[in-house]
Amino acid sequence: MHVILYTIHVCLWAVVNNAGISFPTAPNDLLEIEDFKQMFNVNLIGVVAVTPSVLPLIKKAKGRVVNVASVFGRISTLGGAYCITKYGVEAFNDSLRRDMMHFGVNGSITEPGFFKTQVTDLSLTEDDLKKWWSNLPTEVRRAYGDSYLQDYIKLQEFSMKIVASSDLSKVTSCMQHALSARYPQTCYSLLDSPLVPACIADIFTNIIMPSTKES
Repeated sequence: MHVILYTIHVCLWAVVNNAGISFPTAPNDLLEIEDFKQMFNVNLIGVVAVTPSVLPLIKKAKGRVVNVASVFGRISTLGGAYCITKYGVEAFNDSLRRDMMHFGVNGSITEPGFFKTQVTDLSLTEDDLKKWWSNLPTEVRRAYGDSYLQDYIKLQEFSMKIVASSDLSKVTSCMQHALSARYPQTCYSLLDSPLVPACIADIFTNIIMPSTKES
């Protein structure tokens, strides 16, 4: 960011907020407050911190702000902090877009689905998942059952193989349009039905997520 500002001096056309982490993503009662704070700091506070610092230059250029959220900023199916942060990015983007329209600045949001990136690479997080699971209180692990972790990992592996796409151009083309089109869209969603009734989302989640011992 500092290199860009130093080179241009006068103005900055756009900023794309794309930083994010997804570990650990798990049911809320399996997480400590520090797990929430870590994800909030990167996925949400990072976006909120960076954007105002560059807005004066973007306002001069009447440029663009593009925030990357997720389909999980529309439907909470995974539990934990990840969905909360993405809902937060959605809300921040909406308020920012309405604030900045008076200055000729366009704000857009992209909502990618499952893509094969480092964020979704289980080979990078499986050991961390096992360590995290082993540190949970015994009564919590007993309630979920000994097989829950392996079932969860298998589900994620299946999702990455069957659902996740390796074609990142589906996302980058949306970003490019948001940055360069004369009339950018407010929202670029890769979810066919971004507004799914809560009861349907609940049923879908119960079907795909591993069963607990007490369910």
